[in-house]
Amino acid sequence: MTIVVLGALSALGPFSIDMYLPGFPFIARDLKTDVAHVGLTLTSYFIGISIGQLAYGPMLDRYGRKAPLIVGLIVYIASSLGCALSRSVDSLVALRFFLALGCCVGMVGSNAVIRDLFSGNECARALSTMAMVSGIAPIIAPTVGGLVVASLGWRCVFLLLTAIAAFVLLAVKKTLLRTKGPDPFISLRPKQVARGYLHVFGEPRFALYVTTSAVATGGFFTYISGSPFVFINLFGFTATQFGWVFGINSCALILGNQVNRMLLARWEGPHIVVRMLAIQSVLALVMLTGTLTGLLPRMAAVSLIISYTFCYGFVNPNAVAQALLTFSRNVGSAAASYGSVIMISGALASALLSYLQNGTAAPMAYMMTGCALIALVLASAALRLKAPQISDLHLVLEGEQMLINEDDGPSDD
Repeated sequence: MTIVVLGALSALGPFSIDMYLPGFPFIARDLKTDVAHVGLTLTSYFIGISIGQLAYGPMLDRYGRKAPLIVGLIVYIASSLGCALSRSVDSLVALRFFLALGCCVGMVGSNAVIRDLFSGNECARALSTMAMVSGIAPIIAPTVGGLVVASLGWRCVFLLLTAIAAFVLLAVKKTLLRTKGPDPFISLRPKQVARGYLHVFGEPRFALYVTTSAVATGGFFTYISGSPFVFINLFGFTATQFGWVFGINSCALILGNQVNRMLLARWEGPHIVVRMLAIQSVLALVMLTGTLTGLLPRMAAVSLIISYTFCYGFVNPNAVAQALLTFSRNVGSAAASYGSVIMISGALASALLSYLQNGTAAPMAYMMTGCALIALVLASAALRLKAPQISDLHLVLEGEQMLINEDDGPSDD
């Protein structure tokens, strides 16, 4: 049951992104703007998630996992209702920022709870299982969103998100296990929080795996941001057809997550990351070449994107597991650091794609290819670093304890 609840918390993220994507043209028309400006609601969402995770990380360590989760879900519900009532694109952009602030606690909290319960390859397997549960969201969200937009209008999408969040809030309050209690020795003073994050990012293994996943995620979110324009405007798909194609891509992501669980019985996570990024790079280069030459049929392009997404399904669970396994204390801050960097990459990818938009699929193909190649180089470098041993974890704990000892006490002042 814990994995199901954690999966539901994680699912709020893809629901909040994927469900309203088919409504972009309708939002633009209703709010008297263009699709490019509506795309800024994705950018503000990614920025909100990036900032919010850094705030929630220390709170999850200080107050335990459950209380911050409840607060974040309440913020999400209020913001989602506000989005449904928006009368301008500027207000929608702002409210999507606050919606992200509420949503991101589930992303940080679920990863922290998994790290509380598992270690080693079991951590990666648990993350893959959770991804299977949360992965239902991107399968059904675009399809449901397309149907809701077509029949009831885009505002009802946010009303539906409000209802989903209320259900998740009830599940968290009633069923989520307590995996970690409050820790009064975790300081919330800004100076100590900042030093704690610097310590986290100072670990080379953590930094490399975070950067690898961030760049790979940038390629994935390039597809998410660019797909409405490419599929609907260039390929001529209807909103419903776009929803089905998006759902198939989500199935490919989940399939990658689950095949990854089986491969972990034979291979170590770092080796899987490198091999899958190599395959992804080849697929992206083929897509880029076909796009530039004009010799790539639309269904071949769709097939390559689906395969690209399948490979990404192997990268993220293993990379996040390797990053979090670097630490055994202050896991909330480590998970927040990871999640924040990931979402910053998503924000930068969506903003850069909007800037480079030239009416063709070339910018999306260029960015997806570049991200795959850079991530491959970073993962290869991370592979050369040894996995943290027991002695290494003791050193990490001693370093974290020094940060606590340098504080005057547990006060939040």
